[in-house]
Amino acid sequence: MSEHAHSPAERHDFILKRLKNEGYVKVAALSEALHVSKVTIRKDLRELEDQNLLHRTYGGANLRAPYVGERPLGEKATEFADEKARIGETAAALVSARDSIIIGSGTTTLQVARHLPETNELTVITNAMNVARLIAQRKGIEILMLGGIVRHNAESTVGRHAEEMLTGYTCDTMFMGVDGFDVEYGLTTTNALEASLNQAMMHTAQRTVVVTDASKFGRRGFRRICGLNHIHRVITDDAVEPRVVDALEGQGITVDVV
Repeated sequence: MSEHAHSPAERHDFILKRLKNEGYVKVAALSEALHVSKVTIRKDLRELEDQNLLHRTYGGANLRAPYVGERPLGEKATEFADEKARIGETAAALVSARDSIIIGSGTTTLQVARHLPETNELTVITNAMNVARLIAQRKGIEILMLGGIVRHNAESTVGRHAEEMLTGYTCDTMFMGVDGFDVEYGLTTTNALEASLNQAMMHTAQRTVVVTDASKFGRRGFRRICGLNHIHRVITDDAVEPRVVDALEGQGITVDVV
């Protein structure tokens, strides 16, 4: 196909073929290749996304393969294990004596709990049963385990009772994991009740730190948690694309790449 094609159908065909071959396309590169404006390319990408043929991300698009379905926690724990450990260790280093923190559910947040500093002056609020079990072995750390509906795959609790338990509390930091992180769309998870509880946790905390391996970027889960304006820091691994880091820092978010 000619790089100079201008009809919408030809452009769409070119975009989809390049996407199939490379897995990701950039607006700027498509604009240059097809000799049309970036505005036109963005319109093309919107139309293709409406047809469920791709997934738009910041500055481009990727194959429509955002997080699909919910998987057991044990299955996810084996993925990017080294990266998650580094992320957890970096996140835990932000915690000081006498802090009160919230740790959400997930395999990366579990690594935050695993690397908490040796102090017996912490208060931890969590809805994650694996986090509570781990911290319960540490003497002197006060744990508030949120009750509610149990999500068996995630080994966590959700629902109105869990949210109501947060009433009246104020914490220093929330450490939150996600199933999807789209720079334009925001943070997502696969479960609507989990998203609602995360929102309540964020409201309780003075700052929100997102801990996520780089594979979550460019993905969207079933339910949106929030936009980027609600988070303060992101800790991820060194597989993250520089354009994502630039976009986050451009919105005033601190980014740690470990």
